[in-house]
Amino acid sequence: MNKSYIEMLEFSTWESRFDYLYLGDNKIGESTFGGHRWLNQNLYSSAEWKRIRREVILRDNGCDMGVLDCPISKGSKILIHHINPITIDDIIERRPAVFDMNNLVSVSFNTHQMIHYGIKSNQPDLPMERSAGDTKLW
Repeated sequence: MNKSYIEMLEFSTWESRFDYLYLGDNKIGESTFGGHRWLNQNLYSSAEWKRIRREVILRDNGCDMGVLDCPISKGSKILIHHINPITIDDIIERRPAVFDMNNLVSVSFNTHQMIHYGIKSNQPDLPMERSAGDTKLW
């Protein structure tokens, strides 16, 4: 797999970017869980990761896959997705792919679940349009 953020930018819509990133039934990334979950936890709590995470969120304007009309809702956690999934060895050896801005993109929790775990459904919830007489809170 050799995809990139720069290449993903050639696609302008949420749907087309999702199709580009979608992993299908590959279940890539499962091996980093289980007995190796501590590696993920160490990585994602490191100062180096927190710095790159902030840079990715700023670059993507806090929007799902960087699509400007798909902001990730205030109060929702912004996840940083590795476009080309990383391995246990990548994490242990701190290989460049782990921190490469061209391999990272901001996504919502729903989008991340759909990309990573083979769940392909409709576009995740976008901000609701308000209308006259609408009394339901966001």
